[in-house]
Amino acid sequence: MSALRVDPIACRAHGLCAELLPEAVDLDEWGYPLLRGSELPAGLLADARRAAAACPALALRVAAGR
Repeated sequence: MSALRVDPIACRAHGLCAELLPEAVDLDEWGYPLLRGSELPAGLLADARRAAAACPALALRVAAGR
């Protein structure tokens, strides 16, 4: 299984990740991403990769599972 990770230092709160992947990402009151879980369901992997590639700050990534 894969996991979604956010680099909180690189993130600039554009919110695109939550728009592209609302099943796995919420935004806090300042627009920064809050990930819903540590593991990413296989059915969301393609969408998660697309969201990571679209991140303007390159702060979102999909990490291989353990």
